[in-house]
Amino acid sequence: MKRDVLTKMGLTDDQINAIMKTNGHDIENAKAGIGDVAGIKQENEQLRDQLTTRDQDMKALKQQLGDNEGLSQQVTALQAKYDQDTENLTAQLKQTQLDGALDAALTGAKARNTKAVRGLLDMSKVSLTDEGQLEGFEDQVAALKQSDGYLFNGGQQTHYEPNGGAGSQDENPTQVMIDAFKQQ
Repeated sequence: MKRDVLTKMGLTDDQINAIMKTNGHDIENAKAGIGDVAGIKQENEQLRDQLTTRDQDMKALKQQLGDNEGLSQQVTALQAKYDQDTENLTAQLKQTQLDGALDAALTGAKARNTKAVRGLLDMSKVSLTDEGQLEGFEDQVAALKQSDGYLFNGGQQTHYEPNGGAGSQDENPTQVMIDAFKQQ
């Protein structure tokens, strides 16, 4: 709305200012109702990019459908990758099971530091059976207990009580100190 139009209608300046103020509020409210225009534009641009990418992928797939030999090669390559991934995951699972069983066995053997004891074991001789039992473990642990017994808790604890650990038996420790200094 323009002031010139309102002046030609014969309105006073106070009336024109009131109308312009109300109109300004209405325009601001309308802008707020629309939302974040920049955000909407950015989202629109992202959606357009996604559509372009999808169209390109569709064209590539149509070309691949025409070439069955290319598809069969892709399937073969994917099958080989799948087999390799399965083999790697199986090996990782077996190693995790071996590590868990080994930690449990070392804890059961009362190892004070399982990492230190594990470092001294010949892991090429330790394996996990299908029943979950460790082979080659007991002999090595028995040998380690003989050679490095300090790595294992023997289960014997002695009660250590240093001299004077129960505190002073003197009735007045201050007077005892004064007497000790006087004697010197």
